[in-house]
Amino acid sequence: MATSTDREQQIQKLRELIKYIDYGMFTTVDDDGSLHSYPMSKSGEISSDSILWFFTYAGSHKVTEIEHHEQVNISFSSPEQQRYVSISGTAQLVKDRNKMRELWKPELQTWFPKGLDEPDIALLKVNINQVDYWDSVSSFKPQTINLSIPSRL
Repeated sequence: MATSTDREQQIQKLRELIKYIDYGMFTTVDDDGSLHSYPMSKSGEISSDSILWFFTYAGSHKVTEIEHHEQVNISFSSPEQQRYVSISGTAQLVKDRNKMRELWKPELQTWFPKGLDEPDIALLKVNINQVDYWDSVSSFKPQTINLSIPSRL
């Protein structure tokens, strides 16, 4: 079992891997089992409890997919650094206005012209379970970080 120090080091490693990569492909599963990928901008850093946030419209199809199948994947790449990161986890819709204010960044105005006043704006909260990455600087083979939280009795 990983200690909390190991977990903190793993989360910090993940933060470093995607620090300068703002956009990822957010993949959901539709009812027929097909995969759909959407370019998404991450909002903020990965939290200490291994959560990643994204702004979205609550009425979007990806939200419907997540309500039926919470498993998601977000892939980030930086070909110039030969860095590729795949994050697997579960997602849920969150409509917490305080959290939205905390995570808002002006660049999001492109997709949400009314800013936080958009009537349908919401957040996707991704609980990270596993990370697979290839970073040519550190290794010539893929590495895995398992951030799954063990179930408690």
